[in-house]
Amino acid sequence: MIEYLLFATFVGLLFHGIHRKIIARVQGRPGPPIWQEILHTLKFSFKETWVPKTASQTLFVAVVFVAIGIWSAALFVLLSGGSLLLLFAVYLLHKIVEHGTGLSSGSPYAKFGAIRSVISAASELPLLATVAVIYLFTGSLSIAEIAAYQQVHGPLLFTAAFPAAVALYLVILSKMHYGPFSIIEAKEIVSGNMTEHFGVWRAGLEVGFALKTYVLLYAFVLLFVGALPLGLTLLLMLLILVSLSFVCAVSPMLSPYDTVTIQSLVTGALVIYIIVLGVIMG
Repeated sequence: MIEYLLFATFVGLLFHGIHRKIIARVQGRPGPPIWQEILHTLKFSFKETWVPKTASQTLFVAVVFVAIGIWSAALFVLLSGGSLLLLFAVYLLHKIVEHGTGLSSGSPYAKFGAIRSVISAASELPLLATVAVIYLFTGSLSIAEIAAYQQVHGPLLFTAAFPAAVALYLVILSKMHYGPFSIIEAKEIVSGNMTEHFGVWRAGLEVGFALKTYVLLYAFVLLFVGALPLGLTLLLMLLILVSLSFVCAVSPMLSPYDTVTIQSLVTGALVIYIIVLGVIMG
């Protein structure tokens, strides 16, 4: 498991570098090398580390370990084929990280990011609807059984469950850096909720976020395409990342109000779709 965690962290950081490179190229800039995020994490690991005087020291440090811990747990749930509800619960714990990193530092910029993280909770609503659609089609919330269902009946991505895949795609987009829904780390609030985290604490957060990216992309492939060989899974994850990066490159940063509105509309549309499906399939 430790070896896979290291592998997932490396791939996640590499994906972050590819993400930045694609955005830069689409926008007509050279961009950093694709291994830049790996170098950043290593650099932060050896930088001087401190805790601001205005910070709540326990929470300031704890959120770093929580970030790594929850996404490590999420990866374990995926690999073991556990409950989709358990994966969803672990995902919701990420709000502790988003909110805690901002409130713990004492920085006004970080606090703005923390407040926006509460607003961005709307991004979790499409995920609830996605879980419901998957259950309607497979009759199970076990990730292993969902993958087995697709071995027999084909990928859910190419069935009437496609709208749920779109909803999960939007959830992942909301967690991508430099995306239209990245309101908690917008440039007008410096680095948002992570403004004061530096040194080894920032490196720890980067590791946690790398695991987050890996888990979300892997979950999309597993839930809507099925269990595949590792090489093919990574290729599909990369293709999804490329599409996400292109959307981030051509989309403007949305306001908090627009972010909530769009994600609420998507959830509402999916709920109506679930009701119609329930009537048809019932």
